[in-house]
Amino acid sequence: MDMKQTDPSRLTIESVGKVYESPRGSVQALHDVSLQISPGEFISLVGPSGCGKTTLFRIVAGLVEPTTGSVLLNETPVSGPGENMGIVFQEYHLFPWRTVRGNIGFGLEQQDVPKSERNKRIEELIDLVGLEGFEDSYPKALSGGMKQRVALARALATNPSLLLMDEPFSAVDAQTRRRLQDELLDIWEETGTTVLFVTHDIEEAIRLADRVAVMAKDPGRVAEVIDINLERPRTRTDQDFGTYYEQILSLIDTEYAGSGA
Repeated sequence: MDMKQTDPSRLTIESVGKVYESPRGSVQALHDVSLQISPGEFISLVGPSGCGKTTLFRIVAGLVEPTTGSVLLNETPVSGPGENMGIVFQEYHLFPWRTVRGNIGFGLEQQDVPKSERNKRIEELIDLVGLEGFEDSYPKALSGGMKQRVALARALATNPSLLLMDEPFSAVDAQTRRRLQDELLDIWEETGTTVLFVTHDIEEAIRLADRVAVMAKDPGRVAEVIDINLERPRTRTDQDFGTYYEQILSLIDTEYAGSGA
């Protein structure tokens, strides 16, 4: 099984809105959110707390239905999680009774991939995410960074055309986070997968993405999409990096001020 993803997905978010009903009445979580993500593109999604980043993520993943609008993956409406998308959450969601190998291979088992091919794919992924020597370890014996590597490898196992990541590195220390960011970029460049990456960390968003979509709140919407025209690898000390950082921070601060937060 080739590690290279030869057919990354085009993701189209069209006029998505989400209204939640509560005892106090209707709450508009998202309003008229539209975003086009090209095949193989890496997009980061940032914004103030309560702007609907995770709600949008869950709608794109097919875990929540939008009230209005639609999400299309290669022109096909998303109606639920599919084999063509890999999902990585902030929480690792590993099976504690399965080893590293067993967790990574779960999706392949569900697809009835022959054992020999499955084992080959698992070995490729273990090598890709740097878990050699831990194949037979259980999650309780792994560090937070290692658990997230397992979660990433599991998401990549079925060769998805779209990788969705919701604040995947927020629970690890700064040094581990930086290393995982580097590894994610290496994997993205090797696989060619389309990536939608949700984060509250502006520096992380700029460091990783081709474009950064900045969300506003009350109701949640896309305020601006910023092209990050910097060569990789990117460093915070670079002057242009700092300019992008201040631009995005200013947009988010404006939203906080406007909401009275």
